[in-house]
Amino acid sequence: MGADCDIDHCLVVAKVRERLAVSKREAQKFYGESFNLRKLNELGVSKQYQIEIMKRLAALEKLSDSEDINSVWENIKDNIKTSAKEGLGLHELKQHKP
Repeated sequence: MGADCDIDHCLVVAKVRERLAVSKREAQKFYGESFNLRKLNELGVSKQYQIEIMKRLAALEKLSDSEDINSVWENIKDNIKTSAKEGLGLHELKQHKP
């Protein structure tokens, strides 16, 4: 049984799905810098990174409790990013041949 519209057309139901295509370079610019996390599998690099993070976060413990939580978070985030950049380096995208 169909719709009773008194016309000779058939009703059509369809599902539409959209996909957005973003190039890897554009996605990389959007997300910012990515770090070479594969270096963390090496024991020496992993230990050095942990020590560096602990040193930087120990310095943050001396901050007063009256500071704004957003500024404290920015300090923590910047310290972790700086430690990762120095200890792990940045991940480079592979160049694909056209």
